[in-house]
Amino acid sequence: MRFVWAVVAFVLAAVLIGAGIAQRTIFQGPASQQTQVEIKDAAPFVLLDGDVLRMNPGAQTLIVRGEGEIFGSYGRTADMEAWLADSDYNRVTVNDEGALSVKHVTAPEAADEPSDGAGTDAATPDEGAGDTPSDATGRDPRGSDLWLDSFTDDNVLISNKMQLPEGNSLLIAYDGTKDAPDNIVVSWPLDNSAPLTGPLIVGGGLVLLIGLILYVLAIRHQRRGRGPRRKGPGPLPATEPIDVAVLPPAERAALETPESADSDSAASPAQKPSEEIEDAEIVDEGTEPEGKTSMRAARAVRRRRLLVIPALGLTALLAAGCSADSWPQFDAGTPTPSPSPTVIAPENQKPPAVTDEQAKRILKNISDTLVDADAALDLDLASTRLDGAALAARTTEYAVRSKLTDTAPPAAIPTDDVEVVLPEATDRWPRTVLVLSKSAGDDSVPPVLLTMTQADPWSNYKVTTMAEMAADAVFPEVAATWLGTSLVPADSPFLSMQPANLAAAVADVVDQGEKSEYYGQFDPLAQEFATSVTASREKLVQGLAAAGAAETSKAAFQMTPTDAAPVSMTTLDSGAIVAVSVNDTQTVTPTSDDVVIRFGGNAAAKALTDATESAKGVETTYEFQLFFSVPAQGSTEQIRLLAARQDLVSVKVIK
Repeated sequence: MRFVWAVVAFVLAAVLIGAGIAQRTIFQGPASQQTQVEIKDAAPFVLLDGDVLRMNPGAQTLIVRGEGEIFGSYGRTADMEAWLADSDYNRVTVNDEGALSVKHVTAPEAADEPSDGAGTDAATPDEGAGDTPSDATGRDPRGSDLWLDSFTDDNVLISNKMQLPEGNSLLIAYDGTKDAPDNIVVSWPLDNSAPLTGPLIVGGGLVLLIGLILYVLAIRHQRRGRGPRRKGPGPLPATEPIDVAVLPPAERAALETPESADSDSAASPAQKPSEEIEDAEIVDEGTEPEGKTSMRAARAVRRRRLLVIPALGLTALLAAGCSADSWPQFDAGTPTPSPSPTVIAPENQKPPAVTDEQAKRILKNISDTLVDADAALDLDLASTRLDGAALAARTTEYAVRSKLTDTAPPAAIPTDDVEVVLPEATDRWPRTVLVLSKSAGDDSVPPVLLTMTQADPWSNYKVTTMAEMAADAVFPEVAATWLGTSLVPADSPFLSMQPANLAAAVADVVDQGEKSEYYGQFDPLAQEFATSVTASREKLVQGLAAAGAAETSKAAFQMTPTDAAPVSMTTLDSGAIVAVSVNDTQTVTPTSDDVVIRFGGNAAAKALTDATESAKGVETTYEFQLFFSVPAQGSTEQIRLLAARQDLVSVKVIK
């Protein structure tokens, strides 16, 4: 019966192991499902709506095949539609029936060129090709700051890292000049896990082990049931019948007496040795020496182990090949969401102009571009990332450094620790972002506070105002990057001082000092700034006196607001961070017609004017880029200076 159970165990083990293997082979379903995008009308761009990527659950994988370098990017759908407003493209969406719908969009005839003064020359990727027009040469999408992220690859573009939320889309193209790839496939993973594979294989291995044990026990029982094999008595000699009648009377009487039965119990001399030999044989076979018995038992144990090891090895080998999805996941329940701070966004809140990672990428590109431009004194390259007061300062600096070659270039914008990213929440252009960046490894490098603006969908961000933050300045609380903020109108009555009046008030405090009506509205740091400007003016007057020109020349000073509009962004305390710029003009003129103003050791004036003296005087202009924290109307706080920067912008000979 033990053999029967062993056979049943072997059959059951084969069934279980075979079923487990079949779960991962012939019965396993496909790992993914795919959807092919059918493009009929060729166009330079394909705009894949985010709903297409979310047609099925799971992380989507995009596969685009073509010839050459394939470009892909994703961003907000409204931004991409604005970027494609004057281009031909194919729009891929999901219709009401849940199927793909491809619509060919033709550019309006009236939008042959981008508005707001966009560039007219094809740009290279390094220049941020978003400035190129939609003409015969096309618009290169590579290098645009508009994308949340972008990626390229040759011939086959595969991306499985996208998790596009609602309101985002994907752009596919080459370089904007030739038709975009039309072999586009989107795939989603399918749940083809087999949680019974592991238990079936392990269970089959255990049943196989039980069968082997039963088989060994059956063989052992069978051998023990036979018992020890003993040799029977040897062959008896041939005998003949005894005829009692022919025997002598005495022998016949002995045979017939009852005592003959007792004598029969004693062995005859011929028979007794045979019995002794038989007993000896029995003893030799039934009573083996102790050493032989232990050796036989050890061999039996080894045979059983040799049968068990293959069963365990097979089970371990099959179980080792099972991945995590081959076992039941008892702890894979629905995760419990952790509480997060409640943030109430204003009604109809617009999306922020950039994300945190997008802003850091843009700032890094700006910094790298300016480093290259500063090294080569390439003003055209610098102008791709600077505008306004920041570009005016670089223009003068390059002019000076082109003649004074030993002048050190300006410090690079630190990008390794971007502490604040405050984007404007808007869906229109221009867009503004305020950034506070620090150097993580060098405390001697001051933090840089700057504003950068994107003029239109086809332009890249350009720094308009940039200044070094003071060590004693306290940055106000601002909204999170993902929420964004709003711009404050220049004539807003909700601040303690209108942004439009801030530059003029600063100039008045510098020129009038404590006599200014605005002096008490500024904090001590701003007052120290005004004092430092006044001290530099006095130093110039003292220099003229030391040169013996106090009687023959005179100096005049005036600080005025620039033509640039202030940039104001709201803070969490209903105040605003306001960026303004002012010009401080220093004029030195002779007191009589027979006196000339010599530049002396002013190398910058000589480099900018190509002159060493002037009969009518010289006018030097410095531009200050300033950031202030302006409190809300009715607050008792003062206007606090956050950052300041001074740059030489011009030296003119008065004619």
